[in-house]
Amino acid sequence: MKGITNFRLFTNLLSVGLLLCFSTVQGQEKKSGNVAVGKQKSTTAKTGNSKQHNSGFIKNHGLEYKIVKDAPGKNATMGEFVIFNLIAKVDTTELGNTYKKGKPGEMLVEEARNNGDLISVLPYLSAGDSALVHISCDTIINSIPVAHREQAQKMQPWLISGNTVNITIKVIAVKSKDEMQNDKKVKAAQQSATDDKLLQEYFAKNKIKAEKTASGLYYSIQSPGNGLQINSGQSVSMKYTGRTLDDKPFDSNIDTAIGHHGTDPLTFTVGTKQMIPGVDEAVALLKNGTKATLYLPSGLGYGEQAGTNIGANTALIFDIEITDVH
Repeated sequence: MKGITNFRLFTNLLSVGLLLCFSTVQGQEKKSGNVAVGKQKSTTAKTGNSKQHNSGFIKNHGLEYKIVKDAPGKNATMGEFVIFNLIAKVDTTELGNTYKKGKPGEMLVEEARNNGDLISVLPYLSAGDSALVHISCDTIINSIPVAHREQAQKMQPWLISGNTVNITIKVIAVKSKDEMQNDKKVKAAQQSATDDKLLQEYFAKNKIKAEKTASGLYYSIQSPGNGLQINSGQSVSMKYTGRTLDDKPFDSNIDTAIGHHGTDPLTFTVGTKQMIPGVDEAVALLKNGTKATLYLPSGLGYGEQAGTNIGANTALIFDIEITDVH
C-alpha cells in the first residue's frame, strides 16, 4: 500500500482474472428450457445468443448457465442492481467466496462487453434464484489483450487453456439505484454511530481528550508546529503509523518492521483524494511540524474496502508528523 491511500480491492470477486470477464450485461429473458413460471420477460430480451444443451445448460455470451432454483418474481432489468452470494472455483482452487468474505457481491445490470461476462446471466435471474455458471478459461484468455495475457496467467496460475471456472451464484435481492443509495445511507449512518461509540469508549479507557469535526473525525495535537495552516492543493510530506483500536499497528513509514515503504516521508497533495478521507481532512487542519494523532471512524478510513490486516468497517488511529509543506 502506498502511504495511506485507499486499498484497491476487486469489486465483486477476489480474482483479477475473473474480473477481466465479469464486467457488465445485456438485459435478457431467463430461460430454463421452458419460460420460467411467474417471471416477466425483460423488455430488452435477446434470445438469439442462447442455446440449450441436453445437460440443461444454456450457452449465452461465451459461457454456459443452468438455473437450479427458479423462485417466483421479476427478473433483473437494465439499470438495476443484483445482490448475490457466489462461490467460484477451478477444480479445487477457490477463486472467490462471498460467504467467507462476509459480504455479498453486487453488480449493476448493464451491457455485456465481452464473451464470458458473468453479468450476462443476471437478467435471467430474480431474487431467490440460484444458478450454476461455467466459463471456459480459453474464453477469459481470449478476452485479455494479447500483450497482457502472459502477465495475467502468471498472476493467476489457474488461468490455463482447457480449465473451466465453475460458479455457484445465489441471488439475494434485486434493487433499483434509488433503493441501493437509500440502503447505503442508512447503513453508513448506523456504522457511523457504532464507530463513534467505539471511539468514545477508547477515549474514556485511555483518558484521551480529542477534538471532533463535523465529519466525525477526532484528532489530538501533541506538538502544534509552526507557520500557516496547510491549504488544499499544497504538497505535504508526512511520517505516520497506523493502528487499530486495540493498538495493533498495521502500517508505517517509520517502523520498517510494520510497513514496507522504507522510512522516507510520504508525500501527497492535500485535497486531491490521494489519501483516505480522514487523513486528507485532518492534514488541512495542521501546520508544518505538527505532531498529531488522528482517530478515524471507518467511513473516513477504508470502510468496507479494508484489507485483511485491518478488517472491514474498522475505526483507525494514525500517529502522524508533518515534516514538510511545499
